[in-house]
Amino acid sequence: MPEGHTIHRLAQDYAARITGVPTRVTSPQGKFSDAAELLDGAELTRTEAHGKHLFLGFRDSDWVHIHLGLFGKVTFGDAPAPPPTDTVRLRLANPTSYVDLRGPTTCALITDAEKAAIHDRLGPDPLRPDADPATAYARIRRSRTTIAALLMDQKVIAGVGNVYRAEVLFRHRIDPYRPGRDITPAQWDAIWADLVDLMHEGVRNNRIDTVRPEHTPDAMGRPPRVDDHGGEVYVYRRATLPCHICGTEVRTADLAARNLFWCPTCQQP
Repeated sequence: MPEGHTIHRLAQDYAARITGVPTRVTSPQGKFSDAAELLDGAELTRTEAHGKHLFLGFRDSDWVHIHLGLFGKVTFGDAPAPPPTDTVRLRLANPTSYVDLRGPTTCALITDAEKAAIHDRLGPDPLRPDADPATAYARIRRSRTTIAALLMDQKVIAGVGNVYRAEVLFRHRIDPYRPGRDITPAQWDAIWADLVDLMHEGVRNNRIDTVRPEHTPDAMGRPPRVDDHGGEVYVYRRATLPCHICGTEVRTADLAARNLFWCPTCQQP
C-alpha cells in the first residue's frame, strides 16, 4: 500500500496537470459513472492529501475521495488520451493531459462535511502544515501498545507505512516492541521531526531513502540496493542481511499482520 508521501505527490501531480481548465470526467469501468456525469465539464480547483487519503476538489464543495488501498494505481499521460480500458474507474482529461485511476479501494463523491469527518478520524500527518504532533503523542504516551504498532495506526499518525515505520525506529535506535508509554517526549519529538524531513524528501524524489550520507553505497563502498521499492534503507526488507552499522543480522517478525524489520543490536530494549 502506498505510504503518505506517494499520496501527497499524487496531489501535486494532479494539480499540475489537471487544474485550471474544464475537465472531461468519465468512468469507463462504470462504477463511478453517476458521479462522473455530475462532475463532467467542471474544473478541478484544488487537491489535498491527508495520510493515505487523496481529495480532488471540484467547484465549491464537491470532493472526489480516493484511497488506493493495496491495488490502486494512478497513471498520468499527455493528450491525446488513448482509448481507456474497462478497468479505469476514473479518467480526468483536458486538452493537454489525462489521468487514469484503476483499482482503488475508495473512489467516491463526497461533501465538505463528509470530508471533514474523514480528517477527524485521522491522526496528524507529518506532511501537512496543520499537523500537531502533540495530538499523536498524547495517545502514544498513554498506550501499552508497541510503538511499532502505534506508528502504523492511522488514527494515531496518518501516512506512515511499513517502510517509514521500520526506518525511523532504526534511525533512533528504538526497539519496535517498546510500549508507547515508554517513549519519552524527547524521543517523540525526534521521531516526528525525522518523519517530517524523510517524508518531504520522499515527496520531492518520489521514493523512500532513509540512510544518512555516511551510510550510502558510495560512502560505505557497498553495492546499491536492488529492490522494486527503490531507495536506500537500513532494515526494511533486509531480513537476514547484515546491518549497515553493526553487521548483526537484520530480523523480521509478524506484527499486526505486517512484516516488522529491525536490528536487535542497534535497537536494544
